[in-house]
Amino acid sequence: MLHIKNLHAKIGDKEILKGIDLHIGPGEIHAVMGPNGAGKSTLGAVLTGRPDYVVTEGSILYKGQDLLAMAPEERAWAGLFLSFQYPIEIPGVTITAFMKAAVNAKRKAAGEPEMKTADFMKLLKEKMAFVQMKPEFARREVNVGFSGGEKKRNEIFQMAMLDPDLSILDETDSGLDVDALRIVADGVNALRSPQKSAIIVTHYQKLLEYVQPDVVHVLKAGRIVASGGRELIEAIETQGFDQF
Repeated sequence: MLHIKNLHAKIGDKEILKGIDLHIGPGEIHAVMGPNGAGKSTLGAVLTGRPDYVVTEGSILYKGQDLLAMAPEERAWAGLFLSFQYPIEIPGVTITAFMKAAVNAKRKAAGEPEMKTADFMKLLKEKMAFVQMKPEFARREVNVGFSGGEKKRNEIFQMAMLDPDLSILDETDSGLDVDALRIVADGVNALRSPQKSAIIVTHYQKLLEYVQPDVVHVLKAGRIVASGGRELIEAIETQGFDQF
């Protein structure tokens, strides 16, 4: 599904990614762990096409297509989804209006008709209940006045609505209590299938107790310095990142 080869990227004059190689097959969940400043969030930003990050070398293929040649909205239409570490507020736009526009834009790109209002509202209520969001949140402006946990829950709700092929969770678990963490984990596990993949970016092992990744990578100073299984998570928990 995703093939990253020798990826270098910078923001301004600062090089952050310094040669990333990563292969993610259909149905695989990969965890990316590392200290602050390692380049974890940059990887997600580059994959989703943030314009302030410049790729200086390397390639990314997504479903056989040149991802770097695609506009950010084209990447979203093709099934990429990024759950932000710091979700932004969108004053004046309700969650219902926001999600209806997003769902129908993806359907239009796939050559499908807009979802009927009754069908959309049924889906909205179903997914809100799944992530334990109160129904009145549908009328609220996107993330405006939300607590940190509510913002993260809203991100997982959006993921559930859009049903992406490749989800990138950028430290979605940071600052969450145990109950909210389980909701995030349940959302990831519910979307897990032989066709859908995910990248979980995190500092901590707690989320990875609920979501069992197929592969764990350690990202440090812009490079993947180790890859393996749960033994890496345990080593990080006991010895930190300095060992790598």
